[in-house]
Amino acid sequence: MSSVAREITRPDAAPAAIAMAGIEKWYGTGLSQVHALARTDLSVPQGELLVLLGASGCGKTTLLRMIGGLIEPTGGEMRIEGRPLWRDGRRQDEAVAELGMVFQEANLFPWLTIEGNIALPLELKGVGRSERLARARELTRLVGIGGFEARWPKELSGGMRQRAAIARALSYDPDILLMDEPFGALDAMTRDAMNLELQRIWMETGKTIVLVTHSITEAVFLADRIVLLSPRPGRIDTIVDVPIPRPRTLDAQSLPVFQDVARRLRHRLNEIS
Repeated sequence: MSSVAREITRPDAAPAAIAMAGIEKWYGTGLSQVHALARTDLSVPQGELLVLLGASGCGKTTLLRMIGGLIEPTGGEMRIEGRPLWRDGRRQDEAVAELGMVFQEANLFPWLTIEGNIALPLELKGVGRSERLARARELTRLVGIGGFEARWPKELSGGMRQRAAIARALSYDPDILLMDEPFGALDAMTRDAMNLELQRIWMETGKTIVLVTHSITEAVFLADRIVLLSPRPGRIDTIVDVPIPRPRTLDAQSLPVFQDVARRLRHRLNEIS
């Protein structure tokens, strides 16, 4: 199947990796309650790269953390690969097992080598040493840091540490990767390089990815669909398809369709901010 056909047909044809119905979040009690996220319905097909975009305070990180099971919704239902994420106030292990998370900071343990950091989730799951190290070496090659397995985190650049964090999140082969502004702390050139790398990793693995960003350019470059959230309380304002064939190069940013999508998003962000 061509890359164009893959992009056009996958979101409509694939079953849902993530399905939320009436999900919302309140913080606090009584008069001090804050409505962080209004009732939200959203379905993310398997294999889609979905971007959550919005200004600070629009609820995008809250929504991502609810998908990841880090925050329990106040109301509604979240399903991961058809399984409920919460039942009677308890996270369901079978659903959580399908989720990997990457944050803005790599959060690597400085006393472990890069290989040790990547293999750590497998060690915690009781996987044998030879198997988990073989998996770690496989993943270093996938994310482009092969040969750095024995290095310490302090010896790697920010971009390389973030590659290791992505590899760690993929170590137990989750179906879904959740990314909270993973490249926000990187310089512009490294961020561009990491966007290209993430696209390559996504195309090679077929994972479902949900990524949070403030950057319109990053959103349009990476996404199959962009969910624009408005603030106070956070809610879905607009969902935009990105009909640009893959693989995308950085030159795609000069395409009229890229600039049109970015312009529409920028105008709408200005209207709702």
